[in-house]
Amino acid sequence: MKGLMLLVMALFVYIMPASAQKEQEDKYAAVELPHKIENIEIEDARGNPAKFPYWGEKNLLIFYVDPDRHSQNHEFTVDMEENKYAAGDNIYGLGVLNLRDTWLPNSIVRNLARKRTEKNGALILSDIDRSLAQKWGLGDCNNKFVLLIISKEGELVFCRKGEFSEQDKKEFIETVQQYR
Repeated sequence: MKGLMLLVMALFVYIMPASAQKEQEDKYAAVELPHKIENIEIEDARGNPAKFPYWGEKNLLIFYVDPDRHSQNHEFTVDMEENKYAAGDNIYGLGVLNLRDTWLPNSIVRNLARKRTEKNGALILSDIDRSLAQKWGLGDCNNKFVLLIISKEGELVFCRKGEFSEQDKKEFIETVQQYR
């Protein structure tokens, strides 16, 4: 029995660093940019089918957020809003909740989203099965705050996942200026 316990512990120690390394690699895995994407159907905050508004009419700024990490990059998003980095007639911003990767019940997350949109008027959609990440080639978005810019032409031109570095922030500001 002692031998089995030692074997299990040794396997755990061996496997753990490999999974931590994979997570680190996923964080920095490059998403091919730019690449063409299609408007997909996901859900609104009430669970009704919804597509992205202004597709082909405006550039889209999308906050794709795992509710477990909703405050990741909070200071940057506040700074972005206060300094109006993404404000302009040619860009439309919205949020998408990654409901597949959260441990929270979808009904609670959607209820909180509805309450928030009543206050600020923002549009928040829901992705219940990772279809956005899969169909747009984003890779692993679990436990990540993901910031996307999609051009009017339907090209994904910017994608950052996880905690943003100063370089990520700088590159976002430079990129979004071209699409405002």
